[in-house]
Amino acid sequence: MAHARPDVTVHGAGIFGLATAWECTRRGARVRVIEAARIGAGSSGGLVGALAPHVPEQWNPKKAFQLEALLMAEGFWAEVAAVGSTDPGYARTGRLQPLTDAAAVDLARARAKGAEALWQGRAEWRVLPVGEAGEGWCPASGSGFVAQDTLTARMAPRRAAAALAAAIRARGGEIVEGGGCDPVGLQVWATGAAGLAALSADLGRNIGAAVKGQSALLRPALDVTTLPQIFAEALHIVPHADGSVAIGSTSEREFDAPDSVDAQLEALIDKARALCPALAEALVVERWAGARPRARTRAPMLGAWPGRPGHFVANGGFKIGFGIAPKVAEVMADLVLEGRDGIPDGFRVEDSL
Repeated sequence: MAHARPDVTVHGAGIFGLATAWECTRRGARVRVIEAARIGAGSSGGLVGALAPHVPEQWNPKKAFQLEALLMAEGFWAEVAAVGSTDPGYARTGRLQPLTDAAAVDLARARAKGAEALWQGRAEWRVLPVGEAGEGWCPASGSGFVAQDTLTARMAPRRAAAALAAAIRARGGEIVEGGGCDPVGLQVWATGAAGLAALSADLGRNIGAAVKGQSALLRPALDVTTLPQIFAEALHIVPHADGSVAIGSTSEREFDAPDSVDAQLEALIDKARALCPALAEALVVERWAGARPRARTRAPMLGAWPGRPGHFVANGGFKIGFGIAPKVAEVMADLVLEGRDGIPDGFRVEDSL
């Protein structure tokens, strides 16, 4: 069936591209997504899916934007699932963080007060004895306490990308995989690490680069489907709805091949087993590596492409792309379709120049 001329062409079928395309579609725009390879081919096809907030202190526009996105997420993903009849694997299951000593406990209690003031009464940060936090799942804690928050959520990245694609198509949007399709209308560039390189070349300065990440998927005997995430010793341990547990990831500035796994990942697997006894005998069912787009400022890059009227950029999700995607979609659709700029200070493309 021939598709009508789209109002918006989105380049890239990763999380920013698909979320923006979905929001434009649900507002009535005719949308075509052009993906050079396949849906979720880049870092959005990874394993971890930790939608975790920044700590509730030293508040700034970036943290406020992320909070709004995390609070929007349940409704956003429920609508996506309903329209496309595809489950994205979203659930707000919370997170545990072991506290090493008395100073860490005091800091966590101060953050609990910050969350009470900043999180609008819609989520909590609290300090609990280890025994109240999930025996057999929670790692050991030097202090005997853990920080627990109820804002953190999980997301199965590949399922989320598939759910967005299904919803876009159900509303009449078009997704073209493998390239070979001419872009028309307004252009949104959400092309990840390759897009940062192209933007740097166009603007004549380095505004971001790829950072490699490695992660793994384990399948324990324990039923983990409703368990909280664990963040310990800079490692994410994320139980998913299908009974698997994702762990990761490395953060590598220098690498030979972005999609190769090596001993660094094996070290993460060993660390996860040591931290969480329930994973000691868990089967490793997949190892993954890929390049994530990191802007020079570490903040996402959203807004107009300088010097290219009618072209826009949504890039630089790095480690928080899935967590902020609902809000990114909202502000990008506001800008592209209605000319309203709700992008926070520090998030604009020109802020990286």
